[in-house]
Amino acid sequence: MNNDSGSDKRNMVGLPTVRQALLAERVPGGIRCGLCRQRCVITEDEKGFCGTRMNIEGELFTLVYGDIVSAESRPMEIKPFFHFHPGKSTMTICSPSCNLRCPWCQNSPLSRAAPRPLRSRYVGMEEIIEAARAAGDIGLCVSFTEPTMLFEYCLGLFREARSARMVNTFVSNGYMTPEALHMLARAGLDAINIDVKGSDEVYREYCEGREGDLPVWENIKGALELGLHVEVVHLVVTGLSDNEEAFREICRKHLQFAGPAVPLHVTAYRPAHEYHKPATSIGFLEYAYRAAKEAGILFPYIGNVPGHPYENTYCPKCGELLLERSGFRLERDLTEEGRCNSCGYLLPIVW
Repeated sequence: MNNDSGSDKRNMVGLPTVRQALLAERVPGGIRCGLCRQRCVITEDEKGFCGTRMNIEGELFTLVYGDIVSAESRPMEIKPFFHFHPGKSTMTICSPSCNLRCPWCQNSPLSRAAPRPLRSRYVGMEEIIEAARAAGDIGLCVSFTEPTMLFEYCLGLFREARSARMVNTFVSNGYMTPEALHMLARAGLDAINIDVKGSDEVYREYCEGREGDLPVWENIKGALELGLHVEVVHLVVTGLSDNEEAFREICRKHLQFAGPAVPLHVTAYRPAHEYHKPATSIGFLEYAYRAAKEAGILFPYIGNVPGHPYENTYCPKCGELLLERSGFRLERDLTEEGRCNSCGYLLPIVW
């Protein structure tokens, strides 16, 4: 339920950050939102699970069109993208809210923030592109909160950025519908980093994902089929996914849906928001790295442990150090135009 008055609802229509939403279908009882796999049926004057979609007088509206609450130039390595323009940076933006409810969310002040269209400030697309140019960025990234919430705005923003010869990236939970993913790809999305939260049970019981984990793996496969660059993150949460059986299942699904050459970032959890178990043990992360390699994943990485040797890229053929990282930045590129100097292996990297 929401607390907006009838007058406020009428006043919302026509505000810069309130626009008619795409991917909506009238059904008995309201409007079904087709943006994400929660597939909310939203009755009149109510909002969907994410709080960014509202049924106003029988039409579905987004309340966060151009509502940019954070913007910062950040390196590719911090997202993490290790195989997409290493050493470069993007202007990283977000809007409020999210379509999952992970209790350990590191960005909860933003992801749990409710849209406030009567108080928000619209940020124009050209303003973001100019900020990226001024910072020396090669493109844009929508991150911090779930980028799918900014869907309609991103369609236009990505077209503008592509016209300006910039790249477009998402750091996402991967819970969008296939229709939304296709539209983003057509608009100019180049790369997506998808965070796999854990098992089907973790999605349903902890993140409130109504369809479990399958939508995420399907979107990983779908993004690759659309020609996007894809990297996968798995946050290892203490007490939920820091066990060998759970991680072997992640490896199995990664090979099934992503394939051996797609990077798998095995990332350390830190206590945050509503979840306060101890941080992931380095020992388990190192086990996971070795287990991923043994399973046949060519490029596993340890994340959120700056300075660890397993955040570097090694040649999967001969083991030579090829890309050295430290503190979320690329320190040294030891390849010869992307090839291993020792054995000639060509890294599958977008330079």
